[in-house]
Amino acid sequence: MPRFIPHVTVATVIEKDGRFLFVKEHAEERIVLNQPAGHLEMDESLIQAAIRETLEETGWDIDISHLLGIYLYTAPSNNITYQRVCFVGQALQQRDNYTLDDGIIAPVWLTRDEFIAQQALWRSPMVLRCIDDYLSGARFSLDVLKN
Repeated sequence: MPRFIPHVTVATVIEKDGRFLFVKEHAEERIVLNQPAGHLEMDESLIQAAIRETLEETGWDIDISHLLGIYLYTAPSNNITYQRVCFVGQALQQRDNYTLDDGIIAPVWLTRDEFIAQQALWRSPMVLRCIDDYLSGARFSLDVLKN
């Protein structure tokens, strides 16, 4: 029997003045919209990974305030299961002339309605689910995370 190995990823929901921070990027041979997100790396905490990935993909320094949720998603394109740990954070400052990760086109701020209007670009359904969970008030203490 093949060994099941889920991919642990982190993501952030950053809201400012009714708009959410998204990343327009190249993925799976197309352009997609996603939350700032990426893989957990060795020897870093989930929070450290979320802060790092947001900076690398958007140029924004953020502060993490809450855990939003833990999600499982199996991508139909590659049959890989992703465990997404999503955080709520606040934008602190955008770094001038920050070099973004390869494959990143640009950070973009969109309302929920503007995001929904671009459904063909969604990286996965988890992106909207995280936004809707955030808007419904879902928030969990960071104390639930243990290193």
